[in-house]
Amino acid sequence: MIFVGAAIVILTFVAIIKKFETRVCLLTGGFLMCIIAGKLTAGIKAFATTMTNPLAATICSIMGFAYVLKYTKCDQHLVVAMTNCIGKFPTLLIPGAVLVTFLINIPLASAAGCAAAVGAILIPVLIKNKIHPAMAAATVIAGTWGAVLKPGNAHLAFIEKIGLEAGATNVSMLEILAVRFKPTLILLVFVVIGVTLTAILLKENTGYTGSEKFEVKETPEKINYLMAIIPVVPLVMYILAGQQFGVLPRYLENIPFVMLFGAVLAMLVTKSSPQKIAKEFWLGAGSAYGSVMGLIISASVFTAGMTATGMTGQLIELMKQSQHIAKIGAAAGNFIIAVVSGSGDAATYAFNGSVTPFAADFGLTIPQLGSIAQISGALGRNSSPVASAAIICATIANVNPVEIMKRNFVVMVLATALLVFIM
Repeated sequence: MIFVGAAIVILTFVAIIKKFETRVCLLTGGFLMCIIAGKLTAGIKAFATTMTNPLAATICSIMGFAYVLKYTKCDQHLVVAMTNCIGKFPTLLIPGAVLVTFLINIPLASAAGCAAAVGAILIPVLIKNKIHPAMAAATVIAGTWGAVLKPGNAHLAFIEKIGLEAGATNVSMLEILAVRFKPTLILLVFVVIGVTLTAILLKENTGYTGSEKFEVKETPEKINYLMAIIPVVPLVMYILAGQQFGVLPRYLENIPFVMLFGAVLAMLVTKSSPQKIAKEFWLGAGSAYGSVMGLIISASVFTAGMTATGMTGQLIELMKQSQHIAKIGAAAGNFIIAVVSGSGDAATYAFNGSVTPFAADFGLTIPQLGSIAQISGALGRNSSPVASAAIICATIANVNPVEIMKRNFVVMVLATALLVFIM
């Protein structure tokens, strides 16, 4: 039974890598394993239970707020404000671009959305400063993993759910962020240095000619700094209301509420129509349920299938032999699948759903193992030529996405190895 399950798992990820619809692949693989194991009800229960899980409110409200930011152009003012800061220091353009993209990706969350918003402005600016187009695109892509530090991001909410169901006591989203905060900063410094050195070694940090064909995107003539800070207001409110700070009332430690508050604030500051804001918010929320929650639901069925065939138990017994096996499996497995498929989500949700609940058996914590899986998947996606963010940046820079991979791959591999060591 285990070998049959393993074959289905492999075929499922092969299908995902070949760009078949991820949710269809996970659902099909999961239900097929449940049927073969004679436990179809396990898959049905996982499907129904996850559909009504409270984390849907968190994920949908975040995406709703993101849609409001895009409609009001608050996200554009934030991007331009931060881009202008690094534009004043040409020698810091490459490291500054990675850092700025990372920071902007925290409130904007979506890697593809961040790549589009930041890349459209920053890539032409980098090229105008004689940086090679492929290197300019790679620089922006290298920063599109800041969402791992976003309070309430989908993976964070999923890890919290896993921890609560496993009876762990240290799995609130802020506590998970506290576990990964220092390692993430170390990795960020490493990536910034790595990308900068890559540009210098390839001699692509200066000297490019032909920048005249690149047009800098039209940006607001005057930055509205009040609009620029709106994307980060809900995050600051949430963090300050947490137990670690306690500056604001604890009832504000609620992602859906602070996101809704941010949407109302954006409406007031930009004097937008309440009807339009409401429409955009719920459009974003619906999109999130269909895409992100759809993926989580599908992954839960896939996880149930792995458990039904005995694969999960066998994998756990293998990992119990060494803490390092669990770490390396989480990091290397998610990284490789993310590189090939262009998304770290499918592998990360599947791994966290099936293995992370048993982190204590490997001498690890749920926040620790869950973070390794998520971060490695994000780093792998940054190395993929088929990731949406890479395709967007490659289009802006007028280069082949493979050229981006060539410049980021070694840095991201080394960063993933460092992740295993420091976590």
